[in-house]
Amino acid sequence: MNYRHIYHAGNFADVMKHALLIKLIQAMQRKDKGFLLLDTHAGIGRYDVLSEQAERTGEWRKGIGKIQDSAPEALAEYVALVQQLGLYPGSPAIAAALLRPQDRLVACELHPEDAAILRRNMRGSNAFIHERDGYEALTAFLPPLEKRALVLIDPPFELTGEFATLTKTLVTAWSKFRAGVFVAWYPIKHRAPVRNFFEGLKLTPIRDVISVEFLIRPDNNPIGLNGNGLIIVNPPFGFEAEALPILAACETSFGEPGCTSMVERLINE
Repeated sequence: MNYRHIYHAGNFADVMKHALLIKLIQAMQRKDKGFLLLDTHAGIGRYDVLSEQAERTGEWRKGIGKIQDSAPEALAEYVALVQQLGLYPGSPAIAAALLRPQDRLVACELHPEDAAILRRNMRGSNAFIHERDGYEALTAFLPPLEKRALVLIDPPFELTGEFATLTKTLVTAWSKFRAGVFVAWYPIKHRAPVRNFFEGLKLTPIRDVISVEFLIRPDNNPIGLNGNGLIIVNPPFGFEAEALPILAACETSFGEPGCTSMVERLINE
């Protein structure tokens, strides 16, 4: 409840996550039939990176700020959408801009103040806004009426045991709707918590899981954010190949000595 994304909006992790989200939405839209996009931790939707809070960290300057005037080809579509939408768009704003009339967007935010801002920022869009716990929303909105879903789980990781909570909730949500595409963001400070997260997932009944990671520096210092990743359950056909140029562009644009990226299959179908 204390987390505010404004301090981190537009950083290298946002760039990777949102560029890949665009590809995932486009993959879902290869079929004419509509789908539910459920954003469980939506934030406020749009962020002023020139605000006092954002400038206090200046993280955006080492992220979207580095590529907004000269984007590598693999990130050009993402940067064009950011420029089109104005204030730095969070995931619900990106989704609202890309979804078709037959698609449905449900965005959840637990913090009352942020939920109110999210409603204002998303006014006039096709989004349904709910002030509620994102993990609870996973079971409340699944299975979807459309029988197709892209679920984005982007928790703040401010609580101890967030990886365990994420694993438990993923299992519950997957059990309710095994056909869904589930995308969960996670931070990488040092490798041990991530390794334990992966091993825990492998002990669950969930099948068909990949991880997509980008580290701006080696993950051997637990103090700062060294990288980030996405766990994707039921990745769309061809997505792994589409992710590689985006990761390579992130390395070129933001990487420090020792930067790495990878797409890894964690659990087979």
